Amino acid sequence: MTDVLILGGTGWLSGRIARRMLMNGATVMCLARGGRPSPDGASLVLADRDDPAAYDAVSARDWDHVIDVSSRAEHVDRAVAALGDKAARWTYISSVSVYADDETVGADESAPVHAPAEAGDDEYGAQKVAAENAVRALGERALIVRPGLIVGEGDPSDRFGYWAAAFLRSQDGPVLVPRSEARHAQVIDVDDLAEFVATASATGIVDAVGDPHPLAEVLSSFRRAADHRGEIVTVDDERLIEKGVAYWAGERSLPLWLPTDMTGFMTRANTRYRAAGGVLRPLAETIATVVADEQERGTDRDRRAGLTRVDEIELLQRRG
Repeated sequence: MTDVLILGGTGWLSGRIARRMLMNGATVMCLARGGRPSPDGASLVLADRDDPAAYDAVSARDWDHVIDVSSRAEHVDRAVAALGDKAARWTYISSVSVYADDETVGADESAPVHAPAEAGDDEYGAQKVAAENAVRALGERALIVRPGLIVGEGDPSDRFGYWAAAFLRSQDGPVLVPRSEARHAQVIDVDDLAEFVATASATGIVDAVGDPHPLAEVLSSFRRAADHRGEIVTVDDERLIEKGVAYWAGERSLPLWLPTDMTGFMTRANTRYRAAGGVLRPLAETIATVVADEQERGTDRDRRAGLTRVDEIELLQRRG
């Protein structure tokens, strides 16, 4: 039986990885602070990764597979130092945010990355680069996975799901969308990513990204899945920026909307992911799941990304 240690295992992605490992017959132990329960069937070791002794309870034995999802380089560095010699295989979940070039369409794993974070630098991409560098010390035992935008049921970022909510909540009313010409959306379903991490034998670096789809087609798919019959109102970038709408994520934002000079961010190559056995379910299937999830969670709930319906209506009324 495979012994798996997940540094995390109680969050959205890491919990799904833990459940997939359990389904595959592995024995799974999760190391986390304990704010949330571990999946049924997995054991949980309580530890704060800021504590230098965090790994004492799990470092006295060998592990077939250690999986880490942390975005803090110091946590990853300490984990490798404490457990690297105990792991037959190590998977680190990084991000495509490590790449310094967001303009080149079709870029792959060989593209240049940001400089690693130094003390006091909390920038997400730089932290991930520094964390990757720590994992690289494990050589051919290590797999570094760089996912793109991860989406699916229960997504805590609220980015992809915003568009399900936008079309659902408006009913027959208008929905505001950005200009989509030359824009794409590239996502990976959380369950496809979890399956890849649980089953892949590849090592090295793999960009775990879906196929790029024209943004207009993605928004149309959401509209169909939500059975929206109202007007679609397209607003120019300049107008959105003037009205204080943010790109991508956060309060008063339009998720999936990116600056025009970031054409490469959502058009990366996934050749290596597919060659390593990665699967991609149809985007329409993921969208249907997200629409059902948003219906269940409530389309007018507080969100971490997107416009409130009040803000959207205000923008629609003032678009002239």
